[in-house]
Amino acid sequence: MTDFGSGTQATVLVLFTTLVTITLLMCVMAGPDRDDLTNFYTGYLSLTPFKNGLAIAGDYISAATVLSTTGIIALAGYDGYVLAVSTALSLVLLMFLLAEPLRNAGRFTMGDVLARNMPGRAVRIAACVVTLSATVPFLVVQLSGAGSLLTFILGIPHWAGARTASIVIVGSLMIIYAALGGMRGTALLQMIKIVILLGTSVVVAALVLNRFDWSPGEVLRAAQHGSGTGPAFLQQGLQLGTSAGDRLDFIGLQITVVLGVACLPHITMRLYSAKDVPAVRRSMSWAVGTVTTFCLLVIVMGTGAAALVGSRYITAADPQGRTSVLMLSQVLGGDPASAGATILYSAMAGMVFITLLSSVAGMTLAAASSLAHDLFAHAARRGQAEPRTEMTVAAGTSVAVGTVAIGLATLVQHWDVGVLTTLAICIGASAVAPALTYSLFWRGFTRTGLLATLYGGAACALVLMVFSKAVSGTPSAVFPDADFHWFPMQSTGLVSIPFGYLAGWLGSRLDHRRRAADSRESRQLYEESEARLLAAAE
Repeated sequence: MTDFGSGTQATVLVLFTTLVTITLLMCVMAGPDRDDLTNFYTGYLSLTPFKNGLAIAGDYISAATVLSTTGIIALAGYDGYVLAVSTALSLVLLMFLLAEPLRNAGRFTMGDVLARNMPGRAVRIAACVVTLSATVPFLVVQLSGAGSLLTFILGIPHWAGARTASIVIVGSLMIIYAALGGMRGTALLQMIKIVILLGTSVVVAALVLNRFDWSPGEVLRAAQHGSGTGPAFLQQGLQLGTSAGDRLDFIGLQITVVLGVACLPHITMRLYSAKDVPAVRRSMSWAVGTVTTFCLLVIVMGTGAAALVGSRYITAADPQGRTSVLMLSQVLGGDPASAGATILYSAMAGMVFITLLSSVAGMTLAAASSLAHDLFAHAARRGQAEPRTEMTVAAGTSVAVGTVAIGLATLVQHWDVGVLTTLAICIGASAVAPALTYSLFWRGFTRTGLLATLYGGAACALVLMVFSKAVSGTPSAVFPDADFHWFPMQSTGLVSIPFGYLAGWLGSRLDHRRRAADSRESRQLYEESEARLLAAAE
């Protein structure tokens, strides 16, 4: 329960209503015509590099980045710092390795990139399956978190059905944004989100540093004391442990984040809306600068939460620390009855709300676009679907994806679903990243190798995650009272990433050998036929 009175809660509600009204109006005004696929999927390529860069950064910075990373920093110190740095490095990797080739190869979805050199229904279906596998878990996490966070913000955590109502409200809004706004509408939403996010975070970070006379060293010392861990706050191990296996797990998690986050379909989809290669290069420069700045602000805010709020109060409100940034704004505001406290808390609450809305809208659009464009228009209709029909299907699939995500989030709202975020990132690193790098940079990559990479990498990540200690066998697992784990890590990346690359390589090599064998057999049959004809002629 928050410490604010009804006046502050009313201010927050007014702010939420204003944000929803403005963003909905902008989405409707920017929305595409009913038969204009280019506008729906790319927004006519009309965004300037600066605006597109902000939109990419907005899609990249999810509610998990804002809330979970801040909480991990507040509770685990060093481990959270490395996670924030890995998050920024992932976008840098995308900028230097994949952004320009993706812009050249892609049109609307990831399926367009993969099917450019290997067209066929199987490739489109596989691209759609992996897209859904990577986005739906993320959607469930965001919506499930929306329920607990909004009830905390509004001070009504004990009202029966409040979390479910919050999930349904946020989920319904995300469906409207994705179905009506398309790429351009959701881009505007992301730009509004990133401006509010950066502005609010700069103010909060400045207030934290001001409390300690602008001395980072004093902030760190206070954080060590507030965390209750002392010098261990600045050492690896508070999040996953300090044993050799735990250190290996920690390294695997960071590798997975670096390779997987930027390759998620709703991130790469933004690159296709750049006008040309120079535009995508400038867009990525703006995006990397924005994300790096925000990650630095997250480090300051997380450390400030440990110093000013303390881990005991943070974990009492939420064991994963997702409310730490909100609790920090309460402490920085001073007297709950003051105008400054009301404004600061309302601004932070508005930032969290718009981050949740924009994150789920972008993911819903990516999933719906893959269903409509890859599965329906190309796999089912073999590329012969009318634009108006495909647009109608895209709107329908937005509703379908949103409804499924709302239902799943409602069912698991009382679970610790953070493991689904790890699963989505692992699929991105184990299936999407190998498929994209092989497709863009290896001429020997074949359809068999592509299918092996997509299905093999995703299946490996899923199976290992189900039987990992993140799901069962430990007190912090999803099912702490059960123990069916045999994979000793919480992240699958150290095994599933090499498996995804190996599956693609083996599939391609075996495909080449099969084709070579078929060619030799055909040549032998031809020569035998020619010999028989010559013998008959003689």
